[in-house]
Formats: sequence, C-alpha cells, structure tokens
Amino acid sequence: MKNLFLSGRPGGGKTTVIKKTIALLGKVKLKGFYTTEMRSRGTRVGFQITALDGKHGILAHVNLQSDKKVGKYGVCLKDIDTVIVPSIRPDRYTPLIIMDEIGKMECYSEEFKRTAVAAVESKAVVLGTIAIGGSSFIESFRRRSDIEIIQVSRENRDRLPQEIAEIILTKLAKG
Repeated sequence: MKNLFLSGRPGGGKTTVIKKTIALLGKVKLKGFYTTEMRSRGTRVGFQITALDGKHGILAHVNLQSDKKVGKYGVCLKDIDTVIVPSIRPDRYTPLIIMDEIGKMECYSEEFKRTAVAAVESKAVVLGTIAIGGSSFIESFRRRSDIEIIQVSRENRDRLPQEIAEIILTKLAKG
C-alpha cells in the first residue's frame, strides 16, 4: 500500500511519531501539516495548525465562535481551507505529503475532504494520522485499499519513526 496512516488513542504519540519521522527523512521534499495543542495555564484551550511551509492557523479554540463545534471547541473553517488545504494539495514536484490528521474538526470542510482524497489518490506517498472513530467520511477513508493503518501504542511509538522512515524511503526509491 502506498499511503501510511497512524491511528490510536488521543495523546498516544501520533503527532510525535510524525514529527520524528519527518526529522529522519532528511532532504526528502515534502509538504503538509500537523496539529498541536494550545494550552493556557496547563489547560488545553484549542488546537493550532502548522503547515510545513511555515504558515500557521487555528484549527479550533474554546473561545472561537463557530456553528461548527467538536465538544467545547469552535472549529475555524477559514484556517482549514486557507492553511491546511493548500498544504496537502498534490503537485508533481512533491513526493511526500504529511496529513496530521483526518479528524472530526478537519472534516467539517468539504474542501479538506476533497483534497485529502486527491492526495491519497495522487502519485505522492501520504503519511498521516486518522481518528479512531467519527464521520462516515473518516470510516470510508479508513477502509480504503490504498492506505495501511498502523496503530500507535506505548509499546511501539519509540521505534515507529525509524521503521516508517525506512518504509517511506523505500517507497520513494521505487517511484
């Protein structure tokens, strides 16, 4: 399978595995995004988007007024569409796309869903994370035959970056 997605419990280390894998890939040309928690006085208040081209945005925040919500977080569709979507849009020059994550918040954007499908169907290898449960889109994505899902656990998360980097480098070498 061409594409690799990590899944597992929230806070289980999926994004850390992605970031460590990126560091091991050296000069491989890539694009994409990852998300990180935003904290205030030790409490999670939202999620930040960081695109690999340096752009930043807000995925969701407790103080964001939005009709799209996941729990207590208002979802920022504007930043999903202007930061995430361009970062995962496939092109002929980029062999690797990072997509952290396909989750409930991102899936409020129809443009995100279309672009995520285009990315996994492109010639690029996609390394991403995917929510355990969620919408019918997430479930259909999990069932795709062109992706392999790796469960991240406490037992494997330290060795996964090296293993995934080797798999990706082999895939890219085969073209």
